[in-house]
Amino acid sequence: MTTASPRLHRLVAAFDRSLLQLAPAWAASRAQSRVKAVAYRQAYEAAEKTHLRQASRDFGSGNTIVTMTGAALRNQARHLDRNHDIISGGLSTLVQNIIGPSGINIVPTPRDVDGNLVESLVDAILPLYHAWSKRPEVTWMHDWPSVQRLLARTWLRDGEAFVQELRGFLPTLQHGSGVPFSIEMLEPDLVPLDYDDPSQHILQGIQRNAWGRATGYYIYTQHPGDPEVLLPEKKLVPSHLIRHIRTIDRIGQVRGISLLASTFTRIEDLKDYEESERIAAKIAACMAAVIIKGEPSQYDPDKYPSTGQRMMRFQPAMIFDGLNPGERIDPIDSTRPNPNLESYRDGQLRAIAAPMRISFSSLAKNYNGTYSAQRQELVEQYGAYGVLAHEFISQMVRPLYERLIAIAVTSGALTLPPNVPLANALGADYLPPSMPWIDPLKEINALTAQVQAGVRSLSSVIAERGGRMYDTVEQLSIDKQWAAERGLTLSVFPNATASPPPATTDVDEGDVPQDQAATT
Repeated sequence: MTTASPRLHRLVAAFDRSLLQLAPAWAASRAQSRVKAVAYRQAYEAAEKTHLRQASRDFGSGNTIVTMTGAALRNQARHLDRNHDIISGGLSTLVQNIIGPSGINIVPTPRDVDGNLVESLVDAILPLYHAWSKRPEVTWMHDWPSVQRLLARTWLRDGEAFVQELRGFLPTLQHGSGVPFSIEMLEPDLVPLDYDDPSQHILQGIQRNAWGRATGYYIYTQHPGDPEVLLPEKKLVPSHLIRHIRTIDRIGQVRGISLLASTFTRIEDLKDYEESERIAAKIAACMAAVIIKGEPSQYDPDKYPSTGQRMMRFQPAMIFDGLNPGERIDPIDSTRPNPNLESYRDGQLRAIAAPMRISFSSLAKNYNGTYSAQRQELVEQYGAYGVLAHEFISQMVRPLYERLIAIAVTSGALTLPPNVPLANALGADYLPPSMPWIDPLKEINALTAQVQAGVRSLSSVIAERGGRMYDTVEQLSIDKQWAAERGLTLSVFPNATASPPPATTDVDEGDVPQDQAATT
């Protein structure tokens, strides 16, 4: 075999040389076919179509797929949110970890032209921001944290959410604060998914320029789902007045797709399986026992006449003595509930949790495991929460906050110092909810070591937990003074002493008594 192979190669080579002289076109075609055959043998095996594995098809661009399936996926996601406890709880957990109870923490950081933080401007911005946060939207039904949570839930469930900015003084609108700026939350239904006009560069209700950037949004004036609305009217809103947050997985995709899209089949299968197990358990619970009869010769019709079908009601601790000769009671072992149900359900929930960007422990409410295992899962999962949180910040929170400050300046509600340009006044730190503590003592010791080593600042640690360093230090100072005035010795203030009364006259440093100098 090994001797024949070189001879065969020499014969093939001689044939190719002869063919090249006699029929060059045929020889070139033969060479191209040989190259294609070699490339086919070296291609991905996953791309080969077999009788066991069918090749997947691509239905076109991301926008084409959204046009075909976007509305159906959105309706299915809403159905699961309404009727499936696992999905409803999972979405609530996502919103809780992305937004938190107090919303995204915004810490203003306005700086002057030299790059120095202007604390006086921070003190002027915070009251305006807090007042606006009480009633930021047009209905006055939600405060700013509630708006963020509602927008985040809509975005995660439906795939996208819209906000319209309302600036300045409008005759039919009363703003919720002294800054003439409000927002209007819009469901994805209000931007028609089926409105296309290639002549005007309109795709899925969004008008774009030649580069694909949105220039306007066509918005229904009434919700198309209301029963009294048959043909809702549309209005064109400029893109600089619309904030659009969406989940996309294709470059150039205009509209968003639900985060739950890839989990629908598994969720429905799990729901059907759990329902069948519940029904089987109910049926098994209805059958308590059977009476096994003896031999026919053991019955005396005269002594035990037939009384028809016997009805028995079983109850706890009952003693039954109504058996006929030869009869015995055999309880039914239903093998319910299924002992494999929990392990199977946990496996399915692990698969569902991955595309939902949520941890299995949070989705299944199963927190078994060691401290190291729980912390590893928490640390890994908070990376996914952080990605979603910063996506929400960049597409929704930051633009709205910057618009609020800009309108406050232009309307006269906020006055900037001469050395602080408007671009610098818009600066802020946006902090999503921090990672919760599994063991608070270990966590606080780690943070203390980081601050003492100089790798983190005290202000960043306080801001991460939703506070502000200056407010915290001020509160600590007040607490210390309060404890000293009442003669209390607290472990947090071991040497708390009351401050001396303020001096009425100026005294040189050398005239201050030693005990007062030590105190100050």
